[in-house]
Amino acid sequence: MRPLLCLLLDLQQPIDNTSESYISFANMATLSSKPGLRYSVSDWATNNKQISDTAEYRRNISHDTRQEGRALRNETTNKTNWDEYDSTRRLSDRINDVAHWKNNLNACAQQVDAEMDALTLSKEETERALAATVLPLEVTAECLNLREGRRGKELVSDPVEAELKKEVEVIDGAQRVLQQCIDQAFEQLCRLQEARQQLTIDLQDKIEALDVDMSCLSLTTRSPEISLKPNPTRVPPGSTTPQQWEQFSRYNITRAKEEMQASVQLRENNNITRAQVQNELETQRMAVEFALRKRNHHEEQAHHEMQWQLKTTQEEIAELEKDICGLEEDMQAKMAPLKLVHTRLENRIKRPGMDLCRDEVQFGLVDEAKQLEATILALKQKLAQAQHSLQSLKQHEAQMIEDLSRKQDALSLEQRSSQTRQRLTLGVQTEGLPSAVVPLTNSSGRHKLDFA
Repeated sequence: MRPLLCLLLDLQQPIDNTSESYISFANMATLSSKPGLRYSVSDWATNNKQISDTAEYRRNISHDTRQEGRALRNETTNKTNWDEYDSTRRLSDRINDVAHWKNNLNACAQQVDAEMDALTLSKEETERALAATVLPLEVTAECLNLREGRRGKELVSDPVEAELKKEVEVIDGAQRVLQQCIDQAFEQLCRLQEARQQLTIDLQDKIEALDVDMSCLSLTTRSPEISLKPNPTRVPPGSTTPQQWEQFSRYNITRAKEEMQASVQLRENNNITRAQVQNELETQRMAVEFALRKRNHHEEQAHHEMQWQLKTTQEEIAELEKDICGLEEDMQAKMAPLKLVHTRLENRIKRPGMDLCRDEVQFGLVDEAKQLEATILALKQKLAQAQHSLQSLKQHEAQMIEDLSRKQDALSLEQRSSQTRQRLTLGVQTEGLPSAVVPLTNSSGRHKLDFA
């Protein structure tokens, strides 16, 4: 049967030209002339049917394959288009999400910048308030040093000294409080700067992610820059979940808001502290000036009193000196009558005989002599008493002159202290003028980014 099938297959070949047909018929003549195996008609029919069945089976398979291929093409095309559309939609949604968080981060960063500027301004105001306490402390120390120049009994522990020492304590306490506020503001600025830096990093990442996603969104199947990549579905190290991504940005914003809230509270505390310190310093300044004016008034009263006492004493000394001169003159004036009496008594002793009589003249002269001697003695005693009183007055005059000099020096020192403290009043009047203040630290410097 095999040679017959081969012959039939050969007969099914198309005859292309005359020469090939002639060769085929020649071969058939040759084959027919040769002895060989013969097939029956049934075998031939069976073979034909088998060939037809096989052809129909192959065609059916091919038809099914074609239909399945077309269905697969349509399905894959639709699937590809849908997947591309869905990926594009998801990419667009992702861009919207990233843009939303970028805007939130940008707004929060601007708020942080504004709060940092406000806190920096508050810190600089506190630094100016701290610098303003230097002059009162210098003035108070100068007043204390001036008042140490008082001498003698004028060097007293009066209310002015107590108020000045209290003012030193108040200024020291104010400086400590203000310095503490400055330190707290600096630390808060550092925390704000750290939160701002974290926002900046997150914003930069968001901007880069937006650029990448926008670039991916602009790509199409006709874009010239698309190509196959090796292992594009790999998961890069450091990948995060959407929940982690959102939680990270939310944490950065929450942390920045918490730091801003703490900064606002700190600024309010600094404002209150500055006002309290200013009130305390002003109250103590007024107390010192009141005590100084009162003490100055007392010093003037004592000085005037001492001047009056000195003037009165000097007048008394002059009167006493005149009286002493009068006493001395009176004593000198009593010497001649005394000499006369003594001479008369001595001469009458020379009377002879019975004429040496203790007569009325003798008794009168004796009484006169005794009276003159008593008078001279009384004058001497009064003169000595007057001289002693004069010496005492002169000693007290010298003491009063010395004390008046000390009071004059003390009053001058009090007046110099009052003039020195006028610098505080001038400083208060010139506080409204603009002044260049160099911050202790440049804590407001930060990197500006354009996130538009």
